[in-house]
Amino acid sequence: MNIPRVLNRKNRILLKELTKTDFKLRYQGSVLGYLWALLRPLMMFAILYIVFAKLLRFGGDIPHYPVYLLCGTTMWSFFTECTSQGIQAIVNRGDLLRKISFPKYIVVVSATLTAVINMLINLVVIIIFALINGVTPTWSWFLIIPAILELYLLSLGIAFLLGSINVKYRDITSIWDVLTQALFYAVPIIYPVSMIATSSVLAAKVIILNPISQAIQDIRFGLITHETITTWNYLDHIILAFIPIIITFAILIIGALVFRRKSKFFAEEV
Repeated sequence: MNIPRVLNRKNRILLKELTKTDFKLRYQGSVLGYLWALLRPLMMFAILYIVFAKLLRFGGDIPHYPVYLLCGTTMWSFFTECTSQGIQAIVNRGDLLRKISFPKYIVVVSATLTAVINMLINLVVIIIFALINGVTPTWSWFLIIPAILELYLLSLGIAFLLGSINVKYRDITSIWDVLTQALFYAVPIIYPVSMIATSSVLAAKVIILNPISQAIQDIRFGLITHETITTWNYLDHIILAFIPIIITFAILIIGALVFRRKSKFFAEEV
């Protein structure tokens, strides 16, 4: 019998069961249950659309702006849910870590996969909404797959890094909540990059070099309109377009290394 193969199979089963449990517990006790997976980003979209599109007249020059905004809010919700759940995963699963010996990364991955399930459900809504809004399906829709994967890997790297620190210093969760609120306005979710570019081209370039912005803009480009500003069509040199990708993998690798080093002491500290 191949022992590593058996261990890998056990890890996959454990990951599957933890993901299912996390997803069920997330909505346990609520009246609407799993519908909250759809309602949360839709309610956020509705508020932002009324305030910024109707009252402040944002996005008038962007084709299919309602879909553009819905896509941005959904992907932002995915990022924040993925990171916040991943950061708290080790602490929330402290009892399990003390009782059973298994690779600790499974706990973080299972927590982030719950966010992936929610995002995929909402992605179906975005596609339906896009079709109703007159967006024509093209081959470029497949371009959203690597962009979503990149956003997930970035979230996972942050979850590994901050989650391992959060075991000992529980303030990390509160600090990250404040940082994400500030970061929300540094990412082009409610406003188009073109609006920033009219005031400062440099500021627009800095914004889209943010890996979160780059991934969201690439998803919008592939799914909604090719008029979307991305790192690939806006920066002067194509090499600069790889900076967000390099940052993403750097955060993932650093996060994984820090997590691996600190995971030996989780059972004691948690």
